[in-house]
Amino acid sequence: MTTIDIRKKLISKINKTTDNQLLEEMYRLIENEEVDDSILYLSNEQKKVVKEAQSQYRNGKTISNADANNEIDEWLKE
Repeated sequence: MTTIDIRKKLISKINKTTDNQLLEEMYRLIENEEVDDSILYLSNEQKKVVKEAQSQYRNGKTISNADANNEIDEWLKE
């Protein structure tokens, strides 16, 4: 599918939708393309979580990717 085809399909779907939340999310995604995202600013809460994760990593409190995926699968079953 060409870029023009994708653009036409998107415009068609946008024109048909009445879901404001969906439109806002699409707009947010498009806006992100135009934003210089080379610098990521974190809130104090996000910084706290990152520091906690780094501490856990340094202390060997990690699990394998496979184990993490298994845990996620179990959570999704609930």
